Amino acid sequence: MMRRNDFRARNHPAYWAFLVQRWSGIALAAFLPVHFWALGQALAGEAALDGFLRFTEAPLFKLAEWTLVVLLASHMMGGARLLLIEFGEGSGLRKNWIAGTLGFAAAAGLAFALALVA
Repeated sequence: MMRRNDFRARNHPAYWAFLVQRWSGIALAAFLPVHFWALGQALAGEAALDGFLRFTEAPLFKLAEWTLVVLLASHMMGGARLLLIEFGEGSGLRKNWIAGTLGFAAAAGLAFALALVA
């Protein structure tokens, strides 16, 4: 007999860790075309690159950079957490790994934010 989706499972920390890891990966994949376009500005000439670099000084762009750093840190640590669960000794949920993932992502975001204002 097939079980229906149990909404209580959505309150579990592992479910939220799963969502953060998957959605950060999707967001990073969506960012890649923008990144390649920005790199292409260097090929379009000095004036195009200078115009793009002036655009990057906008506060909204700085927020986007910070978001990118947090997404990268979250995705990387979420992947490391999954590898540890898959290949580590024992099995099951490791709440301390979830907390470590969130802590690392927060620390990376804070460090980058401090670098932006310094």
